[in-house]
Amino acid sequence: MYLPALPRLGADFGAPASAAQLTVSACLVGLGLGQLVAGPTSDALGRRRPLLYGVVLYAIASVAAGAAPSLGLLIAMRFLQGLAGAAGIAIARAVVRDLFEGREVARIFSLLMLVTGVAPIAAPVLGAQVLRFGSWRWVFLLLGVIGLLLAASVAAWLPESLPPALRRSGGPREAARVFRALTGSRPFMGYALTLAFTFTMLFAYISGSPFVFQTQFGISAQAFSFVFAANAAAIITGTQVSARLTRSVSPHRLLIAGCCLACAGAALLLVAAVADLGLAAFLVPQAIVVGSLGVIMPNATALALLPHPREAGTASAQLGALQFAVGAVVAPLTGLRLGSPAVAMAVVIAAAAVAGFLAFATLAGLRPTAPAPEAS
Repeated sequence: MYLPALPRLGADFGAPASAAQLTVSACLVGLGLGQLVAGPTSDALGRRRPLLYGVVLYAIASVAAGAAPSLGLLIAMRFLQGLAGAAGIAIARAVVRDLFEGREVARIFSLLMLVTGVAPIAAPVLGAQVLRFGSWRWVFLLLGVIGLLLAASVAAWLPESLPPALRRSGGPREAARVFRALTGSRPFMGYALTLAFTFTMLFAYISGSPFVFQTQFGISAQAFSFVFAANAAAIITGTQVSARLTRSVSPHRLLIAGCCLACAGAALLLVAAVADLGLAAFLVPQAIVVGSLGVIMPNATALALLPHPREAGTASAQLGALQFAVGAVVAPLTGLRLGSPAVAMAVVIAAAAVAGFLAFATLAGLRPTAPAPEAS
């Protein structure tokens, strides 16, 4: 949400752009590590309390980030923001697995993608509007308010979804054992890596698109916001199509279709970039790639979590941590000099699409298999 303010933020602290970028990296590291704590904790203590504490701490860290007197403290608060906010990511998925079975899990995850998929695309647009009225500090204050509203919503309306009889005990040692068991499961890792690599396509798009559309193609900031809005519409379309089809098509077949759509869109994007076919030829396959995420992510998540109801929090944490780890490592590759920003972004997206499909095909398998046993 504060990405449009990064240059101004760096100038306020007298820091180079690379130092300001550390505020983004710190949050991503926190989001990855935080899920590894929040997921197993929710398996042991239930979902409601860890989620509530995490969201409250997120709100506090957001306000503290907005008031940070130095770049070092801002980086620390961004890390804490990610660490606390990770509870929302990991535990929300676990709650869905607690409450639903079979194809309903995939349908509900498709609905959740309206938030988890659209938010990273829409946030910079909203942040730019906030910056019209105030400094980058206002963005963090607004995030603090949003955090408090979420905490109030959890306290008022979210019941406990994991009864005491189904909770796990054993502390960190038990959590580590479950992590090892999940890592050793070929189907789980197949779906997890498919999620991680395809999520990287979104990271690559978000991090590379300002340079592609504004620097290379020379469009205005206002037109750039329309491009972001169009891709948000694409991912919404993908999630809604997936949600409707889950009643008649298995999540496994939908995942195959989503991966094929991503690879086809990525191939067209690469051709458009290398051949320098222009803005319009680049926008269409970009929308196909982003729209495919609305099909891939909910179905891969559902297939990964369905066989693991008793360790849904831990499994969700492992999915999320892997997503952010791979995304944080691969997305900066869009800055490589490969002829043009468009070619660099297209190469990363195409490689991620192919890697995701191969992970799915070789580890999970293109043919549906019987559910894997729980890691108990």
